[in-house]
Amino acid sequence: MNVNNAYIVDAVRTPVGRRGGGLSAIHPADLGAHVLSALMDRVDIDPVEVDDVIFGCVDTIGPQAGDIARTAWLAAGLSEEVPGVTVDRQCGSSQQAVHFAAQAVLSGTADLVVAGGVQNMSRIPIASAMSVGSEFGFATPFAGSRGWEHRYGDEEISQFRAADLIASRWRITRAEMERFALTSHERAITAIEEGRFKREIVPIGDVDADEGPRRDTSLEKMAALEPLRDGGSVTAALASQISDGASAVLVASPQAVARHRLTPRARIHHLSARAADPVLMLTAPIRATRHALTRAGMTMADIDLVEINEAFASVVLAWARETGADLDQVNVNGGAIALGHPIGATGTRLLTTLLHELERTNTRYGLQTMCEGGGQANVTIIERLG
Repeated sequence: MNVNNAYIVDAVRTPVGRRGGGLSAIHPADLGAHVLSALMDRVDIDPVEVDDVIFGCVDTIGPQAGDIARTAWLAAGLSEEVPGVTVDRQCGSSQQAVHFAAQAVLSGTADLVVAGGVQNMSRIPIASAMSVGSEFGFATPFAGSRGWEHRYGDEEISQFRAADLIASRWRITRAEMERFALTSHERAITAIEEGRFKREIVPIGDVDADEGPRRDTSLEKMAALEPLRDGGSVTAALASQISDGASAVLVASPQAVARHRLTPRARIHHLSARAADPVLMLTAPIRATRHALTRAGMTMADIDLVEINEAFASVVLAWARETGADLDQVNVNGGAIALGHPIGATGTRLLTTLLHELERTNTRYGLQTMCEGGGQANVTIIERLG
């Protein structure tokens, strides 16, 4: 094995629960503990051998505060000797956790790192960490910052506005977005019915499947919805669902693979992050994908499968136009419009699904990317092994 490699040994996730659904009453630490326990059960190593646990989580207040990575590991009953750290790159938090884990392994400073994420959006509503600031005199995270206001003025910073701006700038019609959204639900339902998620999902309680896909949706029902913003074209049907869930992967060095006789399932071929306009916010996957492919010496033609987070239909459609990606290879089992988006957990949820789909289809390279608050995006390219 090449000593300069970082391997994915295993990857698991909970089902993604709907807002107020089967996972909503579970403490976030217990959601995280569930996937951590399952991951350790699936690999034949003593948990004390893990060098670090890196978890993504957003809105880290209340039950998600206090370093949820550490809390979840301890709630799982695992070794007190293993530390944990929580990271926030907004929607890409757990994808960034994988990047930090891989970088630790590639640098030689760690051999086994767990990366993952957790979010209970039913209990802690989206943007709670921002809105709580009003109690202390901060209307938004940006208001009152001289530097920010000098650069961006009092521009509305909103993902909903950004999704509308993208649809307008790329001339993406509401009908196009609705067809894309319907396809997401259809693909997710097919994946569930064919059992494609069985190997990656660790049931929790009575919940053993993703709760988000809607079997009764239709273009007619979508067309009847009011836009999220006055004068806009994006509706709730064209946005990711508020969800609950957790996911985790084990990243290992070649030395750890040999020492513990592990069987790596994929190699992390490339990782990077780029950024763009924070007001337009959701376009960074375009720049980040181009950057990643150039750095990796690849083109979209080399990529067999893509997982890009469906924050909004307009985000993926604009990205596909700019990169030339074939939508038949993108989110083939549905995306966040159907499956949901438990923010802190989505990065490693996408990676888990990508790994399993590469194995199911016997294909080689998978690319993962997602838009993130602040106008950022991560890109991870993995190579299936075996």
